[in-house]
Amino acid sequence: MELRSVEELMDLLYACRGVPESPGGPAHGVDLHDHALQTAALLRRSRPADKELQLTGLVHPIGRLLRPADPTGRAERTAKAVRPLLGPRVAHLLRLHPWRGTDDDLARLHQADEDGRSPGVDAGVLEDWRTVLELIAARNSRLGAVD
Repeated sequence: MELRSVEELMDLLYACRGVPESPGGPAHGVDLHDHALQTAALLRRSRPADKELQLTGLVHPIGRLLRPADPTGRAERTAKAVRPLLGPRVAHLLRLHPWRGTDDDLARLHQADEDGRSPGVDAGVLEDWRTVLELIAARNSRLGAVD
């Protein structure tokens, strides 16, 4: 599956509501939707200018919805799904994220992923991210047309 529009991605992110963050149930007390928002918000605080890193944090949980019964290859599936829309850097970070790399971006992503599991934290609403998603998608579309 490849996501071709911000609307498709937003629908998938909204579908994360109520899906437990941990496969065995709500071990951390947050669903994938809240986890995505918290992770992105933490990255926005630590790297305010790096919109691609923030969006990586936002979209990283969608792999659970792409093929729920098959956890193998989830990072790769997520990367392939968002690459046409969000570009090669976001896809690359998603692909490498599970290995907890020591590069600065991966370390920040991993830390935000770990910290973004707190029940009751107000991390805003998904609609707050639409403009950033549209900007990155439009930029990626222009760059893709040049390549």
